[in-house]
Amino acid sequence: MLALLLHSNAMQDEFLPKILFIGAGILLTLKLLFVSFTIGLFLGTLLAILRFNGIFSRSIDIFVSFVRGSPMILQLSFMYFVIPQVTGFSMEAESAGFITLGINSAAYIAEIVRSGINSIPSGQFEASAALQIPVSFMWRDIILPQVLRNIFPALTNEIITLLKETALIATLGGMEIMRRAQIIGAEEFSYFEPLVVAGLYYYTLVLLIEFFSKKIEKRLF
Repeated sequence: MLALLLHSNAMQDEFLPKILFIGAGILLTLKLLFVSFTIGLFLGTLLAILRFNGIFSRSIDIFVSFVRGSPMILQLSFMYFVIPQVTGFSMEAESAGFITLGINSAAYIAEIVRSGINSIPSGQFEASAALQIPVSFMWRDIILPQVLRNIFPALTNEIITLLKETALIATLGGMEIMRRAQIIGAEEFSYFEPLVVAGLYYYTLVLLIEFFSKKIEKRLF
C-alpha cells in the first residue's frame, strides 16, 4: 500500500510540471482571443454599417464570401509566409495570428451584425432622420445598442469559435496551449496525456466564457 502511494505521488510530481507548462500557454491563447475579437468586432461592425448604407457593398460581399469560404489554416499560412515574401517585412507567428484571426472574425461578425441591423424596424431609421439626429449618434445611441442585444448570443458563439481557432497558431510555432501540448507529446513519445490536458484547458475556458456571457446577458439585457 505504501509503495503504491509513493508511486502515485511520484507520478504526480512528474506530471505536474508538464500540466503547468501546458497551462502557461493560456496567456497567449487569451491574448490572441482578446486582440483578434476586438479587431473583428470593430471591423465587422464597420463593414456591416457600410454595406447597409450601400457603400462598397459589392467589395464587402466579396471579402466576406472569400474569408468565410476559405480555410483558416490557408489564411494563416498566407499571412505568415506569403505577405512577408511579397512585402519584405518579416512577421512573427503571434502577429500573423492577431491579423488573420481578426480579419476572419470580422467577416463572420459582419454577417452577424448585418442580421442584427435588419432586425431593427425601419421606422427607427425614419424617425431618426425626421428628428434630424446626426448619423453617428443614431448608430451609437439608438441602433447599435439594440443590435448588440439581439446578436449577443451569436457573438458569444463567435468568441468560443475564435478561442478554438487560436490552436492553429501551433502550426506556426506559437507557444499557446496546443503547441505546448505537442512539445510534451514529442518529448515523451506519447500524446494522450498532454492532449487530454490541453482539451481540458480549452473546455474550461469555453465554460468560463459561457458562464460570464450568461451573467452579462442577464444583467445588461
